[in-house]
Amino acid sequence: MSTFIIAEAGVNHNGNLETARQLIDAAVAAGADAVKFQTFKAENLVTQHAGKAAYQKITTDADENQLTMLKRLELKYELHFQLLAYCQKLGIEFLSTAFDFESLDFLVRKLGVETLKVPSGEITNGPFLLAHAQTGKPIILSTGMATLGEVETALGVLAFGYLAIAGDIGSVGSLQQRQPSSSAFQQAYSSAQGQAVLREKVTLLHCTSEYPTPMENINLKAMDVLQQAFGLRVGYSDHSVGLVVPVAAVARGATVIEKHFTLDRTQQGPDHKVSLEPDELKAMVQGIRDVEKALGQGLKGPQPMELENQKVVRKSLVARCPISSGECFTETNLTIKRPGTGKSPMDYWVLLGESSNRNYDADELI
Repeated sequence: MSTFIIAEAGVNHNGNLETARQLIDAAVAAGADAVKFQTFKAENLVTQHAGKAAYQKITTDADENQLTMLKRLELKYELHFQLLAYCQKLGIEFLSTAFDFESLDFLVRKLGVETLKVPSGEITNGPFLLAHAQTGKPIILSTGMATLGEVETALGVLAFGYLAIAGDIGSVGSLQQRQPSSSAFQQAYSSAQGQAVLREKVTLLHCTSEYPTPMENINLKAMDVLQQAFGLRVGYSDHSVGLVVPVAAVARGATVIEKHFTLDRTQQGPDHKVSLEPDELKAMVQGIRDVEKALGQGLKGPQPMELENQKVVRKSLVARCPISSGECFTETNLTIKRPGTGKSPMDYWVLLGESSNRNYDADELI
């Protein structure tokens, strides 16, 4: 199965429809499987007093608060329909991350988005997680800033929500357990039905929520831990500079890669500086596809093209000097040389002491 590559446009459209279209064009040209935006109403997302992260203060106006910044970056609901139609025309999947209940409802009920992405910042937002699961849609869950315990708790909420809409929640607990609660979530997570629906519906993304992420804080091995702990598909959401780490993540088993991209890294905005430009995005996609080919099937054996090379670079048993018929093969009259079209050197000890059944010239293959 090929890696599902999400080109994360995010808010790099700066609220402009034409820029958003150009981002879709770039994602298509790069060969990405999906292009993802962010859907929110700023007033539903942050308070008037919410500050900005340190990296946002550097990449945007340091004097404006988070609410003002986000209002400027909103992708209006009505524009989503045009972008969805444009994606469908170009044959790329449209995705968007909802950051509030109203936006989630819009994406699912009005826009018909089939796969939902939950960002790292919402992994402890139980009611919001539950609302995602109650849509019945597949979920990609980023785990930046989270402990294993927090990931498990989030998965419990998702399991509960999925089972509830499927009508299976009654089979895993009492009537009391059918109401949202910590114990109900744990019961759902621990049940066979809950584990089955999580395996079917949920993909976990390892992520480090720092922009940009220094190499020493990437911790790709955490993908292994997530897979071993939860038995789910895993992937990687990247905030590092460049394209090396996403490619490495695929070599380590990522089934989904998410990477920010922009038309121009010099633009002002919170995510442009940690984003790939179009040519880099294309190179990342190509690198991932090359790694997929290179990974192979996991069987060790000669490839068809190697068989001819065996004859050239392997060696055979060779007569060191003339050997007469009936003469015994010895350490003195045998040697080992290329090509590999004669008797294998592995038969050296079998031949020692045996009588030759014919004459051999010096340097002749046995």
